[in-house]
Amino acid sequence: MTAEHQRLSANNKKPIPLEQWGPYLSERQWGTVREDYSTNGDAWGYLPFDQSHFRTYRWGEDGIAGISDYFQNLCFAVSMWNGKDHILKERLFGLGNYQGNHGEDVKELYYYLDNIPTHYYMEYLYKYPQQAFPYDDLIEGNRKRSKLEPEYEILDTGVFDNDDYFDVKVTYAKQGPQDIFIKIDVTNRGIKTAPLTLLPTLWYYNRWVYTPEEPRPKISYKSRTTVKAEHERMGTYYFYFLKPDDLLFTENETNLFKAKGETNKDCFTKDAFHEAVISGLHIDELRSKKEGTKFSPVYNMKVRGGETKTIYCRLTNKDTSKPFSAGCEKIFEQRKEEADAFYDMVLPPDHPEDLKKIQRQALAGLLWSKQYYHFDVERWLNTSDGITPVNEGKKNGRNNEWTHLKNQDIIAMPDKWEYPWYAAWDLAFHCISLAMVDAVFAKHQLQLIMREWYMKPDGQLPAYEWNFSDVNPPVQAFAALQIYRIEKETTGQGDIPFLKRVFQKLLINFTWWINRKDRNGNNIFEGGFLGLDNIGVFNRSFHLPGEMQLEQADGTSWMGMYALNMLDIALEIAKVDRAFEDTATKFFEHFVLIAEALNGHAMWNEDDKFFYDTLCIAGSDPLPLKIQSIVGLTSLFAVSAIDKETLDILSDFKKRITWFENYRLRNNKYWPNEERSDGEEILLSLVKKDRLIFLLQRLLNEDEFLSGGGIRALSKYHEKNPYSVTIDGSEYTIQYDPGDSTSNLFGGNSNWRGPVWMPINYLIIRAIRSYGEFYGDNLLVDCPEGSGKKLNLVKVADVLTKRVISLFTKDDTGKRKIYDEYNWFYQKPGNEDLVLFYEYFHGDSGKGLGASHQTGWTALVATLIGSHLIPKEELMEGDVENSQETDA
Repeated sequence: MTAEHQRLSANNKKPIPLEQWGPYLSERQWGTVREDYSTNGDAWGYLPFDQSHFRTYRWGEDGIAGISDYFQNLCFAVSMWNGKDHILKERLFGLGNYQGNHGEDVKELYYYLDNIPTHYYMEYLYKYPQQAFPYDDLIEGNRKRSKLEPEYEILDTGVFDNDDYFDVKVTYAKQGPQDIFIKIDVTNRGIKTAPLTLLPTLWYYNRWVYTPEEPRPKISYKSRTTVKAEHERMGTYYFYFLKPDDLLFTENETNLFKAKGETNKDCFTKDAFHEAVISGLHIDELRSKKEGTKFSPVYNMKVRGGETKTIYCRLTNKDTSKPFSAGCEKIFEQRKEEADAFYDMVLPPDHPEDLKKIQRQALAGLLWSKQYYHFDVERWLNTSDGITPVNEGKKNGRNNEWTHLKNQDIIAMPDKWEYPWYAAWDLAFHCISLAMVDAVFAKHQLQLIMREWYMKPDGQLPAYEWNFSDVNPPVQAFAALQIYRIEKETTGQGDIPFLKRVFQKLLINFTWWINRKDRNGNNIFEGGFLGLDNIGVFNRSFHLPGEMQLEQADGTSWMGMYALNMLDIALEIAKVDRAFEDTATKFFEHFVLIAEALNGHAMWNEDDKFFYDTLCIAGSDPLPLKIQSIVGLTSLFAVSAIDKETLDILSDFKKRITWFENYRLRNNKYWPNEERSDGEEILLSLVKKDRLIFLLQRLLNEDEFLSGGGIRALSKYHEKNPYSVTIDGSEYTIQYDPGDSTSNLFGGNSNWRGPVWMPINYLIIRAIRSYGEFYGDNLLVDCPEGSGKKLNLVKVADVLTKRVISLFTKDDTGKRKIYDEYNWFYQKPGNEDLVLFYEYFHGDSGKGLGASHQTGWTALVATLIGSHLIPKEELMEGDVENSQETDA
């Protein structure tokens, strides 16, 4: 075992498998639902970026390259000033939803370079312009652009053109669980000497506003290079630092003069450092103050071109006279070596270096995305933030039915700036990738959202804070199986108790789906947008007028997959606990009935050989909404094989499904399974072989779904063939949009009408591989369609995997698809190995779009790279030409 594996082993014995200190600080707390106390639910307008530096947060903190303890009592992050900006660079800047031509978006350059599960070693890189940061230019540049134009990014502003910027690299190395060394390297990437003021900042989250009766924590002066941080529950910490140019204390309190216009201005407020450093305002008062709840040493640097200056800090519970003894640099070297050893054990050893770097950065980003999330809906609804009184608009508005929800946990977020809140189905995918490096934490995360302080008493899982009552695809059972199998493959032992706990909670959720989303009791399911934002021709979450009902092909397919995953879990448990054998039979029957409904209903269009959503109107024939999208491809996801060994062990299950099969066939009813000729396996899938072939013909057609970077969410067919439908006098139209969203649905910052999405590609690849393992060379298809090159489906899955991975790899000229027109920047010395993991990817070019740090579900690329099923030598090769093929 490596040193990191040993630490993980010790952590895994804790009730919550977490380190006390980690990268738990959010990168955006402003503009969130939690901080919205308005009367109209305008979260973006209530606490915008330009007020974030002087208003105290109520539900968490944010910062750059920050850390905190797991209750976020004490926080650390870096702030800086280039001598030109009107505010300190204390937090990442981005556009609010109303400011961007494609919704909210961070407008900064920062990178998660490295991290390990216990956070004993972490690296973070931030790029800070030496010119004035282009705040106004970014706002105006995006405001002037239409939805048909790309976003105006910081690399478009010119501030990085001549390398006039600083690389600010923050490295953490733990000496022990409560002893953290911090190294801040400031490198001038330009050729001219430039000034930088650095403020390594320590502060307390303002909880005392809710508990005035408890002693307030404090940070107090101890010496010119030491302060002491005291907290009633945390105990005492010491913050050591190299001799600074200045020491400043203030309080983490709202500047009421700026927030409310109150005349008695207190200079000891949250924004005091901004005013003191930039304009000298009240700097003597801050210097003379010897304690507070926010503190920073100040370093005024002149950095020559190409020079690196280094500042060391240490946050520890140890009182020592020699915090930086000779050779303290060795702790960083040692932890880096331990991180290398850990990943050498985790990652395939014979992969090319570029692939290993991509994989490691993806996993590092996933680990950096752990965030403290605090939200008590009942308290939020019934309290004030000190600025806006308790009001009926909020009490009767968003999430008022979720008063049981009381979250205060560390959660793997989708993106700590763009999505600093959990989403039910995102989290399930995060856990699959997390299982590669920390299966115990992955299991903890998946179970967390099913706990009683998350799950509604009726069994509904919370979707996300903008509307907990929205419905995400039910992928938790799928994720549980993937985590179980990854851990079993790694350790040789499967965690049956974990499957049992998940299964019991998901029984409640499955029942909620059956009771709430199958309105007519016919195994045809709804669900609204189902996480796919603008995939429909209209907003699928809206209630339709009159006697109309939308029956969803994907809602029904997701439920078929859910039933099949629950069956697989029940069978795995039943091998060691026969009490689950009856439940397995029950889910088998559920799956058969859902498969019958999907295939026997009007959702399958025989002319187009595709599944469509169906609009049912009283007194009229069902109207298929002929949109060729992943809505129709979700039917592929539900596939599994039951082997003969399992059937022999579970004889009662075998007997009952045999009876069920005979009964249904005798009565001319639908039957979904198909046995292998040697009798060793039974295939269960929503689509039979003939329909599978039809769907694959579309999926593998480069003029339809297949792109150079994976499977598109909407067929390219709709580029020249938009689809329109008129409902209640209004016409709705959808067409192929391969890039950013051109609609306003769900904020307009995500687009499912053409781009490539990682989780969907992951599910498609897994499903096709499962079909291929069953059919072998008995089923060969053109790949790509029309090429005449016949491949079995395992090889097809390999081709798709390589196409997805190619989004991130360098081509022969050193360019990556994800960067497109910005490759000029990422080919510069020092930037060549920086990789961003975007939310989604352009359907034609592969350019990264949406959230730029979506190392939540986009970290699935690490799982695809790590797949042992693809020969290593093939991963870096070309496409089908290099795959084993059979002549047509």
